[in-house]
Amino acid sequence: MKKAQDAKERIAKLRAVINHHKELYHTQDKPSISDEAYDALVKELVLLEEEYLGQKSSVTESVGTTPSAAFSKVKHKLPQWSFDNVFDNQELVAWDKKLKRHLAKEGLTVEEIEYVVEHKIDGLKLVIEYESGILVRAQTRGDGVFGEDVTHTARTISTLPQKLNYQVDLICVGEVWMGKAEFVELNKSEIANGKELFANPRNAAAGSLRQLDPAVALERKLSLYVYDIDLIEVGQTKLKQPTSQWDELEILKRLGLPTNPYPQVCQSISEIDDFYQAWKLKTENLPYGVDGIVIKANEIKIQLAGGYTAKSPRFGVAYKFPAVETTTVVEAIDLQVGRTGVVTPVAHLQAVLVDGSTVTRATLHNEDQIKRLDVRVGDTVVLRKAGDVIPEIVSVIKDLRVEKSKPYVFPKQVAACGGDGSIERVPGSAAYRCVYLDSDFLRRQKMYYFVSKNALNFDGVGPKIIDALLDNELISDVSDLFTLKAEEVISLPGFKQKSANNVIESIASARRTSLTRLLVGLSIENVGEETARLLAINFKTITAIKAATLEALIAIDGIGEVVAQNIINWQTSKKEQDLLARLLEYLEIANDETVEGTGSLSGMSFVFTGTLTQLSRDDAAELARKRGAGVSNSVSSKTSYVVAGLKPGSKAAEATKLGVKIIDEQAFLSLIA
Repeated sequence: MKKAQDAKERIAKLRAVINHHKELYHTQDKPSISDEAYDALVKELVLLEEEYLGQKSSVTESVGTTPSAAFSKVKHKLPQWSFDNVFDNQELVAWDKKLKRHLAKEGLTVEEIEYVVEHKIDGLKLVIEYESGILVRAQTRGDGVFGEDVTHTARTISTLPQKLNYQVDLICVGEVWMGKAEFVELNKSEIANGKELFANPRNAAAGSLRQLDPAVALERKLSLYVYDIDLIEVGQTKLKQPTSQWDELEILKRLGLPTNPYPQVCQSISEIDDFYQAWKLKTENLPYGVDGIVIKANEIKIQLAGGYTAKSPRFGVAYKFPAVETTTVVEAIDLQVGRTGVVTPVAHLQAVLVDGSTVTRATLHNEDQIKRLDVRVGDTVVLRKAGDVIPEIVSVIKDLRVEKSKPYVFPKQVAACGGDGSIERVPGSAAYRCVYLDSDFLRRQKMYYFVSKNALNFDGVGPKIIDALLDNELISDVSDLFTLKAEEVISLPGFKQKSANNVIESIASARRTSLTRLLVGLSIENVGEETARLLAINFKTITAIKAATLEALIAIDGIGEVVAQNIINWQTSKKEQDLLARLLEYLEIANDETVEGTGSLSGMSFVFTGTLTQLSRDDAAELARKRGAGVSNSVSSKTSYVVAGLKPGSKAAEATKLGVKIIDEQAFLSLIA
């Protein structure tokens, strides 16, 4: 809780800063912070003024604040699609030109295409079916072929009619969403009932629609906008078959279905961008979440000529809003020590909601980054988080800096480094690392990672059990795990015969492992999963890797000089080789890596981004590799496909710029089938 005097000083500074940025934005047309960051400052000022002054200033008055097994699966009568994304005007222009080229190939030459644009609501797609004007089914998109039957909960949406105004057969598509106000009330109720909060309105809407009990969905007050007609049989009614997207919206309204009140017909890309720019600045005033706009060719004949890719309609695209930004305060700067001794500065932040999740930490990367930004404890900073990008501090609002703040000085010692805790800057790098690598902290971190899912995957054996075994001197390194007996484990506090047996069984199961997993678990500096996989593919055995020369390592595409030298250092470390020798007494190592070029996806390279709904990204990558494909963490011109899930972030944008094909999860599953 801020003290009254501190709050009044903060209010005065906020007013000055907001007026300054208002001047830059409206008068000079030279904004220096994002709209989202500006809105966050205004919101903070409103709250402070209301709490400590009981009034509003002219500043705040003139500026607005910012498929489940539980359900039956139903096959869609028509395939369902999702839109590809563009992220800026240049990409939008390129998409428009590409569509026109495709139309020309289909014998339909057009100089300008008329488009319909609407808000891209952050909700859940719903496919709705009527027979003779009566609602018979509602289902989720699912995998595009099969969806979940959620008719029982869809009927609770007050704006979804059970009977249409005309007796038509209809399949239409809409977006189910939860209003921002309803979302706030829902989370208040969750808090009161001691339940876990929903991260964002989209998740809340999806969770509500997928309830088994329709009474729960009814209480949560879901909303719906219908935006597309997949199929309509007008029968003996006076309705006519639509010839344009705008016709479809008009027919939907005549039938009594709810449609969004803000669609617009645009005659050019310039008009689309005007619509986009206008709504980008005022989405916070809408009752629902919006993360961009959807653009579709208006004429049905152009839609038919445009057709579809494996994932998306060619005649439509989603034009996404920029990365989400907000403001928060740096409460502390700590140094985080990784298992290989690398020291990374981390900013601890006042908790803030950004891009659908609550963020309390952000990496500061290294000492040079801290100096470049001049980040200090107590600073108000602009924070950015989009999709799968790690939260980062973009800039410091120095006009809000607290008095007598001091520049951050990188310490010389860190307790977790052991010995005297000394750290040193890595030659030729901005990174720091521990001078001594024998601390108890680092030893434990390496052991935690050795048993983790990413390494040897000791199911059910995690940091707490490792700590207990170490604290009770039952083990001294990971090789000792394989000599444990159940009677030793049962002696630990809280363990009974069954839990002790489970630990021993888990350890026994981990004896058979892959060469890649072993290499990952050894915590060789800079050798992560991808590098480990390259080593397994190229050298086949741990013996060959132990004997590999620097030249042979560097010759592998994807392994540079720094990583190669780290592997040489590991080869020549008596401590590391002694540990490996002890491990090899107990492990059965299989190299089950598929050599690229020998499977059904040979010659292809994949990048996975965003949240997949049916697979984890790791599992999806594993499936690609098993079929001979390469998998990378970054997009390049050599990438065959970017597989994009929910909130794909910057990798999808990079793919669009490079002309790399973006597919969704279902299209990927079709490739590996």
